[in-house]
Amino acid sequence: MSDAFWSSWVWPLATGIIGFAYVTLLVMQWYRRRKPHQLAWAVGFLFYAVAAVMEAWSEKTLVWDPTVYRIYIVLAASLVGFLGLGTLYLITKKRTLGNIYLAFILVCLVVFFYGTFTTELMMDKLVPGITVGGQALGSGGSFPRIMSLPFNITGTLLLLGGSTYSIIKFWSKKEYRYRAWANVLIIIGTLLIAGAGSMARAGSTVGLYPGEMVASAVLLAGFLMAGTLEKGAKKIKARRAATAD
Repeated sequence: MSDAFWSSWVWPLATGIIGFAYVTLLVMQWYRRRKPHQLAWAVGFLFYAVAAVMEAWSEKTLVWDPTVYRIYIVLAASLVGFLGLGTLYLITKKRTLGNIYLAFILVCLVVFFYGTFTTELMMDKLVPGITVGGQALGSGGSFPRIMSLPFNITGTLLLLGGSTYSIIKFWSKKEYRYRAWANVLIIIGTLLIAGAGSMARAGSTVGLYPGEMVASAVLLAGFLMAGTLEKGAKKIKARRAATAD
């Protein structure tokens, strides 16, 4: 198949539609149980879905509106921070660490938005397609482009570290082993997103959009599986009832 097929606007549109469905599921989970990790994940996937729709629009129209691009680049870069925040809330019993990290990423979000809306874009880099990345904001180490790093580094470390911790914690517990497999999915999804993004920054952009769609599906499946202990608790209750009989 041609490169045009794999770079089609249909892929990010599909990612956006799936993403909004995922956000609905996570918000419904949060509404029933009011756990902060569910709300944080919902925000992260909302950013993911909105950014994907913006990508689809730019590919379809062959135009990147400067204002849309400024919003897009912040959402696309910061979403992993909110996914990491959800993992931090999930694995820590007290909310203190999560609240501190939340304050950190909110400050970074404000600074990033301020930077993107006060910096003159490099219009020759503001071209349609997935090759644009953050290049229109300036060189890699310049402000505000560098503001993507606090989200990407800390969020990825929390996702991978928290998932690894959960795998070790739950693998030996038969009733909760599904939590271990859920975190395997989260690690795979995180690596897929990181790999696709790294390839795009290196100039190999074909397959980025399908990669994003697959990664979002894998991540969400892992988050939905990992987001509750109720399934394991029911299994333990059923086993104890059977033993008592």
